[in-house]
Amino acid sequence: MQDDYPVTIRVRGLVVPDLLLVLLREGRWNHPGEPAVARVMPWFRDPLDFLGSTEQMERESQSLDRLIQDDEMAELFRLARQPTATGPVELPWLDVDRAFFIAIAQYAGDDTAIALDYRASSSDPRVVASDVWTSSAAPYAWRTVTETFSEFVAGLRLDGADAEPATD
Repeated sequence: MQDDYPVTIRVRGLVVPDLLLVLLREGRWNHPGEPAVARVMPWFRDPLDFLGSTEQMERESQSLDRLIQDDEMAELFRLARQPTATGPVELPWLDVDRAFFIAIAQYAGDDTAIALDYRASSSDPRVVASDVWTSSAAPYAWRTVTETFSEFVAGLRLDGADAEPATD
């Protein structure tokens, strides 16, 4: 017998947005190509792997817990945890308890990623990405890509709207 209640899927204890679950289920959560990424994140330079399952997102995001335990690494990668911070954790810092990775650098050692950031909304979280390219004052920072995940999906045209024809 099938339940009438939707199943809540969580990564790192955070509810995965319904839109992301639909994209994963329908096989549409895939890298949209470099031109689409550049359109949404013109400053981002590293090739990315879009994580193809919530299990991959959980596994890759575990690095946040390892890095936060080392003060030097946490400082370098601008990672903080709300209970130990002196005030609210704000950008350019990532609150490791309120975020998880949805895409990571394709090449080990690039140490860049895209994350869902739940500080602004629990139903349609903000999308943030690491930035190592635009500021010499803060060599590694987290910055807003879009205010909501749904805006990110639309910008990448993963929602099927305004789909560009494939070219060879």
